Amino acid sequence: MFDALNSIYLVYLCAFAAAIFGAEAAYLLFTSPRSYRETVNHRLRVMRDSLDRESILLQLRRERGLDDGGGLLLPLKALNRLILQSGLRIGMTRIALCVAVLALAVFSGAFIVTTAPLIAAGIALISATLGPLVLLMSLRGARHRKFADQFPDAIDVIVRSLRAGHPVPVAITMVAREMPDPIGTEFGMVADEVTYGADLETAIRNLQFRVGQPDLHLFVTSVAIQASTGGNLREILQNLAAVIRSRIKMRRKIKSVTSEARSSAIILSALPPVFFALMQLLAPHFYGKIWHTDLVHIGLGGAAAWMLLGVLIMYKMTKFRI
Repeated sequence: MFDALNSIYLVYLCAFAAAIFGAEAAYLLFTSPRSYRETVNHRLRVMRDSLDRESILLQLRRERGLDDGGGLLLPLKALNRLILQSGLRIGMTRIALCVAVLALAVFSGAFIVTTAPLIAAGIALISATLGPLVLLMSLRGARHRKFADQFPDAIDVIVRSLRAGHPVPVAITMVAREMPDPIGTEFGMVADEVTYGADLETAIRNLQFRVGQPDLHLFVTSVAIQASTGGNLREILQNLAAVIRSRIKMRRKIKSVTSEARSSAIILSALPPVFFALMQLLAPHFYGKIWHTDLVHIGLGGAAAWMLLGVLIMYKMTKFRI
């Protein structure tokens, strides 16, 4: 009996090992090996196909919603800057197409539920306006956090390069070659702009415009002051890296302290729409007699606006700027 059990366990063990080896074989089969140069950041992947750094710079600008000179394409500068700082690389045409598809999908769903074309059109318009804005702001915030985490290490790379005797543009090129996205590609665009005629201060101010991360202003100011008045840039940047790390530590401490309040805000904000959706799913005729009256529409609109105001207040109470 024990021999039979041991044999069964041995079969299970072999099957488990075969599954692991099969998964590894499939991974190696469908993923081609790439060099570090191709995977470290987006700019270096683009350089694999073309070594013309000017055309690469133009391509990177167009992907981010900029014209060939680095200016904004859309007349709505605030929206264009939000798209730019979110890091999206799909282009303005695809963004407009995605918004149109979202509006059509929301209109279809709202029309099926309400059978009122004007109400469905209003819901679709609000969703197609607020939805992309919220998504872009979320992407920008995530990109800013990632940039802030990478920034002190990038400054350390620049300090080590300056200590070795390299000029500042070469030190920035080192960051572009060694650091992952988003900071690698952004500093690579700075190096390319300096290569093709821009002065260093203009190039790093363009970097601040493209990224918009608050800590980057300290770096831009330090380099600009050193370029105009002189001084030990290596020591300035070394102290700046320590200051930025302290700011990151303070942000994380505040985030941990306010975690309970943020969780409560998310739960309280999600409860009304979740219960409304459950009632529509489990008892679709619960609101059937009053759903098409104007007073219900006004009441639901007022409740939604009041809840949105509460969400904004809770957001302001748990959001601190350092």
